[in-house]
Amino acid sequence: MHFDNGGVPGEYIRYTLEKFLFIVLALATLILIITASISLGAVHIKFTDVFNTLLKNNVIKQFDLIIWNIRVPQTLTAVVAGAGLAGSGTVMQSVLRNPIASPFTLGIAHAAAFGAAFSVMILGSGVMSGTLGDAVNISSPMLTLMSAFAFSMGTACLITCIAKIKNSSPEVMVLTGVALGALFTAGTMLLQFFADDVQLAAMVFWTFGDTARTDWNDLAFLSVITIPVMIYFLANSWNYNAMDIGDETAKGLGVRVEMVRLSGMMAASLVTSVIISFAGIIGFIGLVAPHIVRRIIGDDHRFLMPASILTGAIVLTASDIAARLVLLPHVLPVSIFTSFLGAPVFIYLIIKGNKK
Repeated sequence: MHFDNGGVPGEYIRYTLEKFLFIVLALATLILIITASISLGAVHIKFTDVFNTLLKNNVIKQFDLIIWNIRVPQTLTAVVAGAGLAGSGTVMQSVLRNPIASPFTLGIAHAAAFGAAFSVMILGSGVMSGTLGDAVNISSPMLTLMSAFAFSMGTACLITCIAKIKNSSPEVMVLTGVALGALFTAGTMLLQFFADDVQLAAMVFWTFGDTARTDWNDLAFLSVITIPVMIYFLANSWNYNAMDIGDETAKGLGVRVEMVRLSGMMAASLVTSVIISFAGIIGFIGLVAPHIVRRIIGDDHRFLMPASILTGAIVLTASDIAARLVLLPHVLPVSIFTSFLGAPVFIYLIIKGNKK
């Protein structure tokens, strides 16, 4: 075995350098995607005008309003939401040892959506309006968040309990998630059935995943919740690596398996419920991003976690650009594109099998 200076094997240095390179490239790609997202839309803005506006240099008033009031919050919402969903999906796949676990496939996203809809429709936390740009104005975001979190956390706990059943297979957990997703979808439909015309239109519009509905205040709330949770996930990368080997081995290495599993599911459910509460249902990011990264750099969570977070942000931001441009001047909900991307990947994983 070849050793470099300091007694570190050369193979290990190359192993880590390749993964660091991927993370650096992903970060650079994300920066380019963010710039493109601010520039592209119904009103095309040159890159030079974007940078001048962001730097407050030779500001054009029209571009200043579009960039700071519309494009930047929408773009950063896509970045934060994509990162949060991808990080949550990576953790769920690890703590449940199920490669097709994600907030969407396990029904957690549907539970959060029902909880938020229940808060808006029944508890009165949302003010309904018929305008296109603001179909639902969340007047009490904390109440909406707590309702979404309660339903998503209950679903996460149920999935965790099923995962602990002896001989419980990944297929059983996924099928349970499908059943729970159908249950909460039916509950949402029940709320829609008893809504009046304006509420029904607003509810359907709200259910679509759309990053354009958030403002700076919503973005700040999303960031305050999502960023610390992503840091927590990164700090537990070694624990997730140990749990991938097996619970008994992880316990032998000093990992408090049950606490790590429960806290991981709770944190992932919290992030999911916050994103669903403000941006609607955005499917498959938590499934697609980790698998894209895993096929390139492997299962080591020290690298898989940050790379998945960056990839999730890239995929959702790029999908948001596509949704904005494909039917100009009309703007499609970004969830349409993420579902078109995620469904074939999900089918591929089912056909391929559940081996990591």
